[in-house]
Amino acid sequence: MLGRRTVAGQVFVLQVVVVLVLVAAAVVALVLQARYDSTQEARNRSLAVAETFAEAPGTLAALRARDPTAVLQPRAEAAREATGVDFIVVMAPDGTRYTHPLPDRIGKKFVGTIEPALAGEPVTEEIEGTIGRLVQAVVPIQEPDGTVVGLVSAGITTEHVGGAADRQLPLVLTAAGVGLAVATAGTALVSRRLLRQTRGLGPREMTRMYEHHDAVLHAVREGVLILDGDGALLLANDEARRLLDLPDDAEGRHVRELGLDPATAEVLASGRVATDEVRLVKDRLLAINQRPTDLTGGPPGSVVTLRDSTELRALSGRAEVARERLDMLYAAGVGIGTSLDVTRTAQELTELAVPRFADFVTVDLFDAVLAGEQPEAGLELRRTAFGGIRDDAPLYPVGRHIHFVPSSPQARSLRSGQAILEPRLNDAPGWQAQDLERTAQVLEYGIHSLITAPLRAGSLVLGLANFWRSRQPEPFDAEDLELAEELVARAAVSIDNARRYTREHTMAVTLQRSLLPRSLPEQNALEVAYRYLPAQAGVGGDWFDVLPLSGARVALVVGDVVGHGLHAAATMGRLRTAVHNFTALDLAPDELLTLLDEMVARIDQHEAEEGGSAPVTGATCLYAIYDPVARRCAIARAGHPPPALVLPDGRVEFPEVPAGPPLGLGGLPFETADLELAEGSRLVLYTDGLVEDRGRDIDVGLGLLREALEQAGTSPEDTCRAVVDARLPARPSDDIALIVARTRALGADRVAAWDVPTDPAAVADVRSSVTRRLAEWGLDELAFTTELILSELVTNAIRYGGAPIRVRVLRERALICEVFDSSSTAPHLRYAGMTDEGGRGLFLVAQLAERWGTRYLPTGKVIWAEQPLP
Repeated sequence: MLGRRTVAGQVFVLQVVVVLVLVAAAVVALVLQARYDSTQEARNRSLAVAETFAEAPGTLAALRARDPTAVLQPRAEAAREATGVDFIVVMAPDGTRYTHPLPDRIGKKFVGTIEPALAGEPVTEEIEGTIGRLVQAVVPIQEPDGTVVGLVSAGITTEHVGGAADRQLPLVLTAAGVGLAVATAGTALVSRRLLRQTRGLGPREMTRMYEHHDAVLHAVREGVLILDGDGALLLANDEARRLLDLPDDAEGRHVRELGLDPATAEVLASGRVATDEVRLVKDRLLAINQRPTDLTGGPPGSVVTLRDSTELRALSGRAEVARERLDMLYAAGVGIGTSLDVTRTAQELTELAVPRFADFVTVDLFDAVLAGEQPEAGLELRRTAFGGIRDDAPLYPVGRHIHFVPSSPQARSLRSGQAILEPRLNDAPGWQAQDLERTAQVLEYGIHSLITAPLRAGSLVLGLANFWRSRQPEPFDAEDLELAEELVARAAVSIDNARRYTREHTMAVTLQRSLLPRSLPEQNALEVAYRYLPAQAGVGGDWFDVLPLSGARVALVVGDVVGHGLHAAATMGRLRTAVHNFTALDLAPDELLTLLDEMVARIDQHEAEEGGSAPVTGATCLYAIYDPVARRCAIARAGHPPPALVLPDGRVEFPEVPAGPPLGLGGLPFETADLELAEGSRLVLYTDGLVEDRGRDIDVGLGLLREALEQAGTSPEDTCRAVVDARLPARPSDDIALIVARTRALGADRVAAWDVPTDPAAVADVRSSVTRRLAEWGLDELAFTTELILSELVTNAIRYGGAPIRVRVLRERALICEVFDSSSTAPHLRYAGMTDEGGRGLFLVAQLAERWGTRYLPTGKVIWAEQPLP
């Protein structure tokens, strides 16, 4: 049984070798550890003895005595014998010994390293002495001030602290013997079990039998699996690994852990009888046969055979093709039409079909479809989208206008409204007649088959989709034609939706653009720059205006109507028109907003009565009037974000302007803030799309706006550019209107003012003063008409108004004459009868002036008239 040719004998020899190696390793480790422990113990003991003796009472005093040897020698020997060290030497700082176990060595130099001890640090070292290998330590003896006055050295040989290895070695050898005996007994048991399980066969017979079984197992063309009673895989031949795509480490793992589909794994793990059960395993249909191994008294488990059927595989292939087509149609339903852009929708069709269905796909649409209009019948289309497995195909490029000849399959498809299949383009003369040179290049490139299908939405034909095949040698067939029709039908609905949206969006944008100012009016009070940025989707109701007023003043207005679409754009136009009309009344900002609020409330009321579902309530507005003479700006706002003010030195402020309610709510009055603006200040008005966002608070947006304004240039145009570059989101969800106005001042040399007594004789003085001032301004040509205008206005103020009365003349873009009085009664223009003595004054003013009007103030009114400058 223990012969070297048997498995048991080989195992026995191996175990004996292992035990001997372990014993040798233990002895070596023990010796090394003992040597290390001896050296470490010698270091610790010698250092402790030397430090103890150096710090002992009387040692320092003995060094100061006239004969240190006489005092220290007896102490050192007594300490040496008590501690078990081999020597204790006390020496002078220069190394001269005071003590030594051998008296003849006293007075001689110490052998060893003393420099670290002289520096105040103990030192331990190993040396080879006359008594063998030893460890000695040297420590300093120091005065209280740290001065080294002597040294103490203690040493011990390592053999005096060893001996542990000698005590442990017998134990190690005994353990080795016991291990060897146990290994021998274990080997006998293993050999006996091997003989019983192999039934007396020798190694050669066993090897030959294994080789025969292995060759047969892996040569059969059926998959074979052997499983134990718990469902773990014990063996799998090559065919089973191929059919099931098993991992390399499959053997030993449970069948549910091998990545099989749950149904197949359940059959294999159950161990039940199965006969030709067909299962789809990944891309194969397998016939499974399974038999338990314990039916005849064998061990628990099962044997499984697998067979791949050619007919089943073909059926599986057809099922896979059908599933792929269903997947493609599903993908078309969710992947085409993700945006309301005609071109993008057409491109999505090409991305879906390449390369799953065709190698190249082109989409051609009528120009009217791209513009959102309803197409008319014709044969000229524009190539809108292209997709392919390569980019160098010699097909018409995107953007090219294509006029299809009547014989081409595209023209026939447009006329009939049906998809047309050209399985072999080299046998299609009608297609080749389209462009002989280009079609020859297409055939040479390898494109050999075509399906062209019309994009139909109801009765409308929007264009064509062309599917080309080159890489696959098989041409398109009837089944491919049906699939192409399904894909195109789904894409046509999305393209038509995008076309309708484009039309509605274009109409809304056109309406909105027509309602916004196309150019700014001419005025000198403000240098204005603006930006209007529409939202990414939809049309909003943001608007702005710059309106010249009387007295060289300018009004700035910014508004926002909540919502998007035609209703928001139309409402914005109504509000803008209303502001224009109210501005003609020359009202204060709070009064104008009050009238606008009442108008919005009436609009909402009418909408409610007519069943409308989109009230205007929620619209906001900010109205500001700047006076370049007084350099003051009156501002009021209705639910609108506050204005920003950039001072001439670059500092940015947000003035305190009372926030009234949005337009249409009513119930609360509006308040006006009066600001004094230094010349060169920049007033920044904007809508909430610039500072508000769904994921950001308005305070954060105002802080970011402040940073952008602080870094902007001094001109309004530079300020607009900096703000838009810094604050414009990648996909703005709301419209943005921005106005930057830099203030100018009308200098005192361009303004003349006089107080007028309530005496009709004062009119002559006013005429004289005005004539002199016009002469200074070089406007003598206007003296006569100006005298007439002021005469009539001042006379009316004296006769019908109240004191005080003031006259002001401004030389701006026009010559402006203003007469102020404290009465709130306004004169009216009328036709005087032939017999009337009065009533012709204002008629005369209206004829001589280019414009005239009345402006009300808290303390009275101003009647003004403008004349153009020569």
